[in-house]
Amino acid sequence: MWLLRRYLCLNPRAVNGPLTHLNLSRGFRGGERQTELLIRGLAALGWTQRLVARRGEPLAERCRDVPGLSIAEASGGVAGAFLALRGAGLVHSHEGRGVQAAWLNGLVRGAPYVITRRVQKGPTASALNRRMYRSAAAVVAISEAIRAALTRLDARLPVTVIPSAGGSLPVNQPTVEKLRASFGGDFVAGHVGALDDSHKGQLQIIGLARRWRTARPTVRFVLVGAGRDEARLRLAAAGLDNLHFAGEVANVGDYLAACDLFLYPSRHEGLGSTLIDALVAGLPVVATAVGGIPEIIRDGENGVLVRPDEPEALESAVAAFVEDVGLRARVAAANRLRAQQFSAATMTSRYARLYQDLTQP
Repeated sequence: MWLLRRYLCLNPRAVNGPLTHLNLSRGFRGGERQTELLIRGLAALGWTQRLVARRGEPLAERCRDVPGLSIAEASGGVAGAFLALRGAGLVHSHEGRGVQAAWLNGLVRGAPYVITRRVQKGPTASALNRRMYRSAAAVVAISEAIRAALTRLDARLPVTVIPSAGGSLPVNQPTVEKLRASFGGDFVAGHVGALDDSHKGQLQIIGLARRWRTARPTVRFVLVGAGRDEARLRLAAAGLDNLHFAGEVANVGDYLAACDLFLYPSRHEGLGSTLIDALVAGLPVVATAVGGIPEIIRDGENGVLVRPDEPEALESAVAAFVEDVGLRARVAAANRLRAQQFSAATMTSRYARLYQDLTQP
């Protein structure tokens, strides 16, 4: 750390510019929501910031009202992002696409950079990746599982763990009541995530819905999200009147409030920030014990964890919550308490301390 501080003192241009967030992702998923939450949290603390985001994607538009934030939109390529980083101080790359641009900007302009790693798979153990990660002022993982995965890139790489945060998703009670009525049944198990079965495992939910169509006709299943496997999943769910595809929605909070249980049968997961939203909503959770999920869900305390691709275990866990109202109430209370440990304010303060440590001599 002292070498970095000395370097920054010898290169004042490296920290003269504003803290600059770099996120070149398409769409608006968990990483982009976390970027927005952090930007808003820092703005509330009075930080002057800049955002470099992919042109035409939702993140830039969603952040236009943030005080003290300037926005530069760029192409998704390294060259476009590098040009947009001109004048940046400390650069924070929030996703993998931006790491090369942040590294190049550091080489040419002397600006230090921070990497936040949000996915458990990768990065590929190439010489270039090792150099880019080793050259970072700091590397952050959102879970211990991701920190462990980064040791495959470089066993000596120092990594700080800062978990993702839950936000205050708005809830409109009349909308919640309409949704609940449209789903029908007496019990609703919901899922929020990109429709990508190799990642999120939604075929397991569809399989359970098919088995329970006649065995438990009062249970309904709701899938919120869009993605590459949507057509495949809809085909697999053909004829199921107990399963509803909601598509990508803006009012996720209303859908969570309309559910009795949150289902998350992922096959791999860096952390699963949508699980934090389920905790805030007070939903019991049945999820798979993969990646960073056990860092949020403690088996038997605020949910149930099962192994991936074990349909009988998944079915048994969901059935326990369907049949026991008292169990649902106890776990819901535990989740609301657990959610406080993943607040946006906590995440923001931890990043603020990291930035200050990196830029103050």
